Amino acid sequence: MTVVYYLLLFLHFVGWAIVLGGTVTNIRTPRLANGVLHGALTALVSGILMTGIAEMADGLPELNHMKIGIKLVVAAVITALVIVAGRRKDGPSSGLVGAIAALTTLNIAIAALWR
Repeated sequence: MTVVYYLLLFLHFVGWAIVLGGTVTNIRTPRLANGVLHGALTALVSGILMTGIAEMADGLPELNHMKIGIKLVVAAVITALVIVAGRRKDGPSSGLVGAIAALTTLNIAIAALWR
């Protein structure tokens, strides 16, 4: 189970990297890069699966449920904003793309700094 957990952690990092990179590079010309939705969904699903595996397996770090809950809410909001931005006919505004980038950075900061 440990190998599966760390494989999902790697996919989680890759998903957030796709979302952050795809939004930060396109803030001036507001658009979403191809794959931002897939990155957000990858990060969201892999995070949920990691939580389930960490609850079942022995030898993995103890979970902070408050941190996991806040990260889940932020990830769900990011995914919803990416879906809304992708469906707008006139393209996303720079504020919407900036909000996605800011929330992604917040989610990464929560993961890295909250101990």
